[in-house]
Amino acid sequence: MMVSLDKKEIASSVPQRGFFGHPKGLFTLFFTEFWERFSYYGMRAILVYYMYYEVSKGGLGLDEHLALAIMSIYGALVYMSGIIGGWLADRVFGTSRAVFYGGLLIMAGHIALAVPGGAAALFVSMALIVLGTGLLKPNVSSIVGDMYKPGDDRRDAGFSIFYMGINLGGFLAPLIVGTVGMKYNFHLGFGLAAVGMFLGLVVFVATRTKNLGLAGTYVPNPLTPEEKKKTAAVAGGAAVVIAVLLAILIPNGWFTVETFISLVGILGIIIPIIYFVVMYRSPKTTAEERSRVIAYIPLFVASAMFWAIQEQGSTILANYADKRTQLDVAGIHLSPAWFQSLNPLFIIILAPVFAWMWVKLGKRQPTIPQKFALGLLFAGLSFIVILVPGHLSGGELVHPIWLVLSYFIVVLGELCLSPVGLSATTKLAPAAFSAQTMSLWFLSNAAAQAINAQLVRFYTPENETAYFGTIGGAALVLSLILFALAPSIQRLMRGVR
Repeated sequence: MMVSLDKKEIASSVPQRGFFGHPKGLFTLFFTEFWERFSYYGMRAILVYYMYYEVSKGGLGLDEHLALAIMSIYGALVYMSGIIGGWLADRVFGTSRAVFYGGLLIMAGHIALAVPGGAAALFVSMALIVLGTGLLKPNVSSIVGDMYKPGDDRRDAGFSIFYMGINLGGFLAPLIVGTVGMKYNFHLGFGLAAVGMFLGLVVFVATRTKNLGLAGTYVPNPLTPEEKKKTAAVAGGAAVVIAVLLAILIPNGWFTVETFISLVGILGIIIPIIYFVVMYRSPKTTAEERSRVIAYIPLFVASAMFWAIQEQGSTILANYADKRTQLDVAGIHLSPAWFQSLNPLFIIILAPVFAWMWVKLGKRQPTIPQKFALGLLFAGLSFIVILVPGHLSGGELVHPIWLVLSYFIVVLGELCLSPVGLSATTKLAPAAFSAQTMSLWFLSNAAAQAINAQLVRFYTPENETAYFGTIGGAALVLSLILFALAPSIQRLMRGVR
């Protein structure tokens, strides 16, 4: 019976006022995602340092470039796992239960890191957090979209408010977890991240029934009994095959960390292509929805280029903060982890401005493709800016204001692209692939970080001008191309703005 519900009926079951003029359920999702992001970004602020710092400093002592590549692959897998989370939500147990199960796995992953266990504990933790985030992150965003009736002009502003919750958690986490982890003990910092996820689960469980109504409780495209049997058989067989292969390949040295990094890089490109083909060719996708799927492809490519730059804030720029930046300024010693708070801080300050601006402009605001082009423009400029001090300093440590400026500029692009992309995904998604299309949106980030895992190997302080210039320049060129194609893309979106 739940399958027959449409989006209008679901939205009608949610209290439509109660949180800054938005549906009351936005409160639940705002604070759930706040604590989930606190846990994730707190862990991420210190993880790369934990990997490459010497054992005497509490780290694992990994090679620096390997640590940066692992960090990128970790990020890619986190977003890639959204495919599994979206599919389970769409076909098995709905988005609400997916969010809850995901939170439990994430908390377990942080607990695994909080216990000193070397590289083994690191990889167990990564596996748990990857699976948990795949269940939670795309589905909590899908529930936000479910709360609004079709045509509700508050949707973009609602996603911007939700995005502020994400970044409020992301702002506080590096300051708290980063300080504890870098100054006292890495494992204690990871323990604080586990506490953050626990608090997120408490908020979600305590308020979801009252605030969310039917949003997240229905399964839009449930498996038939025959499909359940087939899926279980395929999943079981695949697990056995993978286990046997690993048991043979790993002891013989044929499957290493480097091999895995390359494999994920390939999958980061192939999986999105497969997804677009499946959605486009599905008999459950209407002609109008197919047109929107085509329109979504250049937006996906632009998003991947943007995230390829933005996500280097936790790898290359994190390393830049640690190795290339003056950390003693005006008598204050800056922790390199604190720079991870800059991106969410600027978003918190500017997100209300952008939300107000889009509402104020109304029908006169830039189209979705134009906003994506602006996002790419700012992303490219952020890398052009950071190459300047390195080029001028002659190898000396640079003033932290340059790093601050780079983070600020990329945030301008993020606010043009990311919350708008979340909202556009819920509008352009074929009805039978609603949660899975949100997973596809996050796959743009996965593809970006899979590519980054290869790119970070080329970065050294000696060639940083060429590194930042090449990537930043590519983003600027793609921005101009997208501006030129924007009218054609808009027509393919069939009325969606």
